[in-house]
Amino acid sequence: GPERSEMPNTPESQLKLLNRVVEDLAKKYEDKFSVETIERYVFESYTALARTAKIRTHLPLLAEHFATDRLEALIHAGDKIEDAYPQVLFVCERNAGRSQIASALLKHYAGGEVHVRSAGTLPDSEVHPVVLDVLAERGIDIGGAFPKPLTDDVVRASDYVITMGCDDVCPI
Repeated sequence: GPERSEMPNTPESQLKLLNRVVEDLAKKYEDKFSVETIERYVFESYTALARTAKIRTHLPLLAEHFATDRLEALIHAGDKIEDAYPQVLFVCERNAGRSQIASALLKHYAGGEVHVRSAGTLPDSEVHPVVLDVLAERGIDIGGAFPKPLTDDVVRASDYVITMGCDDVCPI
């Protein structure tokens, strides 16, 4: 994974924030993962999201959310006991429309009985504004949602992977 020394275009202020994220997650997961694993996941998540980001201001926060979700997926994939809730992953090409809508609707109607993720094979920089509007009209707020790249860890953690029109670019 990318090391800090391999991130030459990353502002020092963002590196400081990322290091704080690593410290916070290391405390949260001290009984599950080494600091090195957490650092690798945080910096990989940041790098993956930075590829398509138009605005980089909030990237460390998004990287924290993405890394946390990936670490939780690793824990789930490693647990041999059945999880109380099924893990569902919706995948489309851009993770800006179909998969965001599907995951939002399932989260809304399942009422916390399902753990839902979404990802894209070639994620956009943001969720399409029409998606936000259409869901808001139905009383569903996904204001914190952002397109995420498809990763092996979230696929392995999923009980169900639902592909939505990504055809040949879906490596599952």
